Amino acid sequence: MNRYRDWLDQARRDLQRAHLDLEYAYWEWACFTSQQAAEKAVKALLMNRGYTAWGHSVTAMLRHLTDPPVPKAVIEQAQLLDLYYIPTRYPNGFAEGKPADYYNQRQAQGAVDAATNLIRFCENHLVESG
Repeated sequence: MNRYRDWLDQARRDLQRAHLDLEYAYWEWACFTSQQAAEKAVKALLMNRGYTAWGHSVTAMLRHLTDPPVPKAVIEQAQLLDLYYIPTRYPNGFAEGKPADYYNQRQAQGAVDAATNLIRFCENHLVESG
C-alpha cells in the first residue's frame, strides 16, 4: 500500500505547526518544523512516483527526481531548509548559547515560505491513479 497521502497530510499539519511557532516567536522551531514539513512532502512525492524515500535531506531527495524536473529555485529552498535540520534543536550546534539565541523572525518566515512553496511543488506533481 502506498501511503504517500499520509505523508502529505502530515506535511500540511507540520506546516500549520510552523505557522504557530512563527506566531508565538519560537523562531528556531518554526525553522525546524518547516524543514520537517518539506521533508515529508518530498517523501510523499517520491512515494507517489514509486521511489523508496529515506533520509532527512530535502535537497538530496529532490535530486533523485528527474520527472518532474525540479527548478533551481525549489532546490535552493530545500538547501535553506536543510540548514535547519540539526542546529535548530541542539545547543551543541553552536559554540555557545542555545538555538533560540541564533534564529529570528526573518529566518523563520523564510523557512515557512520555503516549506509552503515545496509543499505546493509536491502537490502539483502528484500522479493520481484511477
